[in-house]
Amino acid sequence: MDTRLAPTTSPATTARPEAEDTVRKPRLRPADAATLIVIDRKGRSPKLLMGKRHAGLKFMPGKFVFPGGRIEPGDARMSVVGALHARAEQALLAHVPRPSPQRGRALALAAIRETFEETGILFGSRAYGRPERVPPGSWAAFAEHEVTPDLEDLQVIARAITPSKRTKRFDTRFFAIDRRAIGHVTEGVIGPDSELVELAWVTLRQARALDLPHITRVILTDLEERLANGFGPHLPVPFYHHRSGRSVCEML
Repeated sequence: MDTRLAPTTSPATTARPEAEDTVRKPRLRPADAATLIVIDRKGRSPKLLMGKRHAGLKFMPGKFVFPGGRIEPGDARMSVVGALHARAEQALLAHVPRPSPQRGRALALAAIRETFEETGILFGSRAYGRPERVPPGSWAAFAEHEVTPDLEDLQVIARAITPSKRTKRFDTRFFAIDRRAIGHVTEGVIGPDSELVELAWVTLRQARALDLPHITRVILTDLEERLANGFGPHLPVPFYHHRSGRSVCEML
């Protein structure tokens, strides 16, 4: 029987479509992600490396962003030298289910790997030769060029969780690193058919004139304050999220 044509005679049946309309969809759980802000502090005005996303992408098309993306399974297994600063590790372990140093390490390495994939820049040291453990995939480039990620070069400067109503949600940790930590640059990654179609070194003032996601503008303000206070790893880490439908900022 075609139920779409059946008469509606009972109160319960009449109320059903309205009840179905009010059913809330389950909240999408945010995926762990990491972003890397590369800073050149050699001149009077610090400059940041930003990339313009391809206009054909579904997520943030044409926006200027810092390179970054989701954690991948191999990130936790990549060899490193050095360790995250204790303050950075503390911020990475706060307010997360099943916190562990391995998770913080994987987030830091995800930021480094994603930066290579999107820009061709490998961050790390060439003083130790080929890394001992190299997971398959993009990490092979670090072995080829004998670059081992150095976690001591990283600072954690912010964390932000995408609001629950968005179709894509990320729990993103924003790392910062000095340009001097570059170990190698692979040419030809940026182009008209790539995820990032151009790269630019810009001052904070120039960055604010670009087409930016909202959270990027917020992070720029945090970064400017951090630079003004000496850019030390001990500084507080703002954590942006939503509680009961309202935007909240906590300090980690």
